[in-house]
Amino acid sequence: MDTKLKQFLRMKIFKKTHHCTMNTLTIPYLILVAAALLSACGGSDSTKNENTVAASLVPQGSEAKEKYVIDNKQSEVTWKCSMVISSKGGHNGYISLSKGELMMDKGQLVGGIIDVDMNTIADEKKRSDNDLVEHLKSADFFDVGKFPTSRFAITKVTSASGGNVNITGILTIKGIMQTVTFPAKVEVKDGLITANGKVTIDRTQWDVRYKSGVFYANLADEAISDNIEFEMKIVAKK
Repeated sequence: MDTKLKQFLRMKIFKKTHHCTMNTLTIPYLILVAAALLSACGGSDSTKNENTVAASLVPQGSEAKEKYVIDNKQSEVTWKCSMVISSKGGHNGYISLSKGELMMDKGQLVGGIIDVDMNTIADEKKRSDNDLVEHLKSADFFDVGKFPTSRFAITKVTSASGGNVNITGILTIKGIMQTVTFPAKVEVKDGLITANGKVTIDRTQWDVRYKSGVFYANLADEAISDNIEFEMKIVAKK
């Protein structure tokens, strides 16, 4: 684990990637990357590191940061995918968070870590005892037996139009980390944070290739879109 982590951080610092350059890397960013990697690898050591890193989600010197714990019962995440040929339909459903926290500094969202329990994948009727959900949990898709947790670690929040913000972070699925950015509406009232956002990802970037037209030829009307849409309502409280 230590060797793998050191190699990963060395690569991030000394090589340019399409996600960032050495000039834009910060100490908090590297801390969050390390947390996501440790979580994806699993094991008891990763749990201890999650707890250690959770308190260091914002840049050094920010003394007014406040931690808000995510309320799993009030938070909700929906997913949606479709066939490449729209007339063939698609599927949508739900997935639950396992734990997480958001960090605020002077009334502004500045960081956070959100863990998703992949075992809670359900269909549009919130049922999980069917062939669709079992297939999504299999190695064809998310290989939940091997990767039971996905994670989103916030690395940057910037202002956007209409009072919204743009949230950038590292999304870890199947142990693979990719940077994503999406718009969100964040409200703070009476000790509660409510964040609503929507992000569309290309599943193949996380090695979910089943019936992808990019990797498999001759699928015809059986090809599944590479895009998966997630719509999130996150509620957190002190």
